[in-house]
Amino acid sequence: MRKTFIRTTAALGALLMALPVMAQELTFWSWRQEDKAQYEKFIDAFEAQNPGITVKFEAFEAANYNTILSTALAGGTGPDLFMSRAYGGLETVASAGHLMPLDSTKIPALAEFTPAALNAQTMRSDKTLYGVPFASQTMLVIYNKDLFDKNGIAEPKTFDELKAAAEKLKAAGLMPFANGTATAWQNETIVSALGSSFMGKSFYEDLMAGKADFTDPRYIEALTKLKEISAYFPDGFIGLDYASSQQLFTSGMAGMFAGGSFELANFAKQNPDLKLGVFAAPGKSAEDEALVGLFIDGGYAANAKTKHPEAALKFLNYVASKDFGQAFANGLRNISTVPGVTFDDPLLAEVAELNKNAIPYIMLVHFRFGEPSGSVLLQGEVQKLMADKATPAEVGTALTTGLANWYAPFKK
Repeated sequence: MRKTFIRTTAALGALLMALPVMAQELTFWSWRQEDKAQYEKFIDAFEAQNPGITVKFEAFEAANYNTILSTALAGGTGPDLFMSRAYGGLETVASAGHLMPLDSTKIPALAEFTPAALNAQTMRSDKTLYGVPFASQTMLVIYNKDLFDKNGIAEPKTFDELKAAAEKLKAAGLMPFANGTATAWQNETIVSALGSSFMGKSFYEDLMAGKADFTDPRYIEALTKLKEISAYFPDGFIGLDYASSQQLFTSGMAGMFAGGSFELANFAKQNPDLKLGVFAAPGKSAEDEALVGLFIDGGYAANAKTKHPEAALKFLNYVASKDFGQAFANGLRNISTVPGVTFDDPLLAEVAELNKNAIPYIMLVHFRFGEPSGSVLLQGEVQKLMADKATPAEVGTALTTGLANWYAPFKK
């Protein structure tokens, strides 16, 4: 009897000692407050597959996220897992040693991801990967199908056809485009959404090879056409902010919105009756390749100092899986970077098809690694262009001169 008691007590003691190890709570931070409900569903699926691991999701306001995250990581109070920004935004936290290095031995599925996706979560200096890429975003034109059909407008194949479509909408008492430029980052968006086909792949390749800068005639023409098409933006668009632009479009007062594919789910949520279409803003002729702008939106990363590294890696393996990528695409109506994902949403499938003819969203992908950043420069210069305080050529010169402060190929 005594031996049985001792064995039972020992077994219970061993179990109690094991419980703190088995029960692991991971904290997961994000800037996507609007996606909280969907992420909780993703987490439920992960927890069901991984008994003993729980994940607490917390989302912060996007504009302050970088500061909140960096401060917490530096102070040793950061989360176990978090959404990481891409490109220059990633390097801010990765260079301080706060992120767990990743590779295909830790996360086998990464071996199948595209180089472009992985580059967005890789430090340039040491070529180390720090995040699992989660989405791509596409800069294009979103349009109201009902308004196009009612006014006999087909998707334009040339810039003149785009202007003709705008004229028809204007004649019908509608705003051709809903865009405003009071919100700075939108100025960068419209350059890519409306100008990529005029820039062309050859300009991008020459820019990356150090053979061209932003004074190149191809880039200046893109800015010139942007200025030209802005005649079809709402009256007073220079003072029109992002939220108001969205409302003009979702209310049916405007026929087109030059922006990102990330708008699609939001527009559908604001007005479920909207019938949306998408197209790449065309170039001069129908023979010119119609291009969209493309970037990787961010990644999932782990704290280098997490107390639960094995559990954190299980979660990262989960978000790198095809099952998660498919749920991400279906649940968030977004283009997952996970290879092999299909798109049940026809509009999302169309975006994925457009992505086959793209150039990068240039300033974000390549020119946010120093000060002044290309994005800050471009956003300010486009505002001047729209206010008739700078010509396209002057904008190109200002961009090149500003970036020459840190970007070696532009130094004279």
